Amino acid sequence: DVLPSPDGPAPSVSITEIRQYLRAQDIPFHDGYSCLHTPSLFTGDRGGQPLPANAPYTLFIDKTTGSFLCTATLAEGTWQDFQANVELRHRGVTPVPPASSEEMEEEMRQAREDARCIWERALPLSELLDDKEIRETKALFGISLVTDATLKRFGVRYLRAARSLVFPWFNPQDATLRGLKLMRVEKKGDTITYVEETLPRFDSYRNLFGLPLIGRQNTELVLTGWELDALALHQAAGVASLALPRGASCLPPSLLPYLEQFKRITLWLGEDLRSWEAAKLFARKLSLKRCSLVRPGNLQPRPLEALNQGLNVTKILRSALLASHKSIVSFRQLREEVFGELVNTEQVSGIKWVRFPELNKLLKGHRRGELTIFTGPTGSGKTTFISEYALDLCMQGVCTLWGSFEINNVRLAKIMLTQFAGRRLEDHLELYDEWADRFEDLPLYFMTFHGQQNIKTVIDTMQHAVYMYDITHVVVDNLQFMMGHEHLSVDR
Repeated sequence: DVLPSPDGPAPSVSITEIRQYLRAQDIPFHDGYSCLHTPSLFTGDRGGQPLPANAPYTLFIDKTTGSFLCTATLAEGTWQDFQANVELRHRGVTPVPPASSEEMEEEMRQAREDARCIWERALPLSELLDDKEIRETKALFGISLVTDATLKRFGVRYLRAARSLVFPWFNPQDATLRGLKLMRVEKKGDTITYVEETLPRFDSYRNLFGLPLIGRQNTELVLTGWELDALALHQAAGVASLALPRGASCLPPSLLPYLEQFKRITLWLGEDLRSWEAAKLFARKLSLKRCSLVRPGNLQPRPLEALNQGLNVTKILRSALLASHKSIVSFRQLREEVFGELVNTEQVSGIKWVRFPELNKLLKGHRRGELTIFTGPTGSGKTTFISEYALDLCMQGVCTLWGSFEINNVRLAKIMLTQFAGRRLEDHLELYDEWADRFEDLPLYFMTFHGQQNIKTVIDTMQHAVYMYDITHVVVDNLQFMMGHEHLSVDR
């Protein structure tokens, strides 16, 4: 009776309610940047005992969602799970971490086992027998200037069979291997693309690369969007640096507790305007007052590129802009941003559609903060077109939320999967799992509403999705169904 039914969304909770609850239950806490810190319910046998105020504060409660994470035991759950465990303690029962499904547990166990096998087959680059191969491999990944000592410190290895760099994910508590990221290079003409694969799958891969190297005494951090940038930063400037698991596309809230110890965080996510937009979004999650942002530009490329060009990385870090702007600014403060928009006119116009060059002429590209309305009679292909249009952006890493009020999610997902595969999968069922696995890795989420809905509920769900998954593109299909027919005459 404490937990919400799994069908409905978890009831939202305000930070005031969380504080009141903790005080009422005599649970000591203090305020952090994104989380409240309390002693853990899950360390030691404390059933029926009050939590001692001198216990280490290893349990973090997210101020926005109420979900918690214990960094000592890796127990995590919703606000309702937390309350249920407090109830257990009052009854003299030692709280147990909320369990994930057996299927999930098995999947994670299998991923860890696969990761261990790969890790044991991979070698540190310096241990390759041939110096020429070492030089060629480093040149391929653009890390010729990254020293063996830096690679060794971060535990980077090379898997010869897959021609991939291997980045480990270690448990910060006991240094056991929790997963891996494999990165290989694909060349098409002059363009180089980096192809990444993770164990476990992307949505469960929550590695802050470099975390085990951070000491308790570190209070300043540079947050990057790429493992190779973290290596370059540490080597060039000697700073504590971490890489986000999904680059500039997402900062999962479950990582916020690990970033609470830092009084100052500099976000240097990449060299394009998308990275800059993401940095501003992430700074709001991390608390603006402690964040600074490195603005991308010709003299401020991504950290690895800065190292390769011989630029002064420390100087670039010192020039980072404070994230918290005052309410009134002068043109002098906006001057650099205006220049950046003039220099990067292509990027400012938004993320271009790959499959719709004519649409790019009309709309220039997908930009945050813009509303586009597609209209046409029933059966004219609005849903089919918009699912293709959204898929195009999603495949470029734009985090997308679908609200399909007219057709159900299963049918919509079937349409999108068919468009993604570019073939009739009903005629090729043996290919289903292969395409479904690839489709699952897209940053795509669906709202579970259908038919007419209360507007406030829909807006609350959208806001929650923006916080949890860094959604930057929301599709509503269609307004008429969402509003119900009685609202059609109203301006709403």
